[in-house]
Amino acid sequence: MLTTSQFIFPNPVEVDPEGHGLICIGADLAPSTLLEAYTHGLFPWFSEGEPICWWCPEPRCIIQPFAYKPSKSLLRNMKKFDYTITVNRAFEQVIRACSMPRSYANETWISEDIIQGYCQLFELGHAYSVEVWQQKQLIGGLYGVCIGQGCFGESMFSHQTDVSKMAFYTLMLIGQDNQLPWIDCQLVNDHLLSLGASTFSRQTYLNSLQDVINAPALDWKKYRDSVFSSKTIAQNMCLNE
Repeated sequence: MLTTSQFIFPNPVEVDPEGHGLICIGADLAPSTLLEAYTHGLFPWFSEGEPICWWCPEPRCIIQPFAYKPSKSLLRNMKKFDYTITVNRAFEQVIRACSMPRSYANETWISEDIIQGYCQLFELGHAYSVEVWQQKQLIGGLYGVCIGQGCFGESMFSHQTDVSKMAFYTLMLIGQDNQLPWIDCQLVNDHLLSLGASTFSRQTYLNSLQDVINAPALDWKKYRDSVFSSKTIAQNMCLNE
């Protein structure tokens, strides 16, 4: 059962008028705290051993699902390898894979406390994952937070060429299927921009956020009960065979 948060987060625009992004420090990573933060436009981002830092960047990186176009090379690989794609079947496996050091960085911001907090959110129905499988081996995926029709991306991983992009494409199709206005990507980077992301001003994001999180929640169960073929998705450009 989800309890009311004991923490109250400030208005990001009021405490950070210059738009540096760091809003406050402290609190905890309990599910109630995480939900309170996300409903105010904040997310945690800090290195292990540091205090918990809560951010709301200016500008905010978002992607509009209907504006997303998969690359030709991605579609070719989805048809060629025909991986299995699932939703919400292996959340903890995905977040732990995302927490592993990358080839370009030895450190990770996804600490054990982060893992435990988000796994609890998932059990309460406020987090999601997309998994890509080669037979029974998890080779890629992503996870995030969901509140109402708010879909907030957190991290992704890949052990084979393009498989994190396959998970991302599946998430875009879920967004299209539910007519989501945007999916939150948090911080701007070249990789996200290459996938079709764009930016909102922080105030625009915060204004839109309230409409999105108060809308009827997505029915994630209908996706969890299905198993998707990357080949079929690439051929049909949708989740419905």
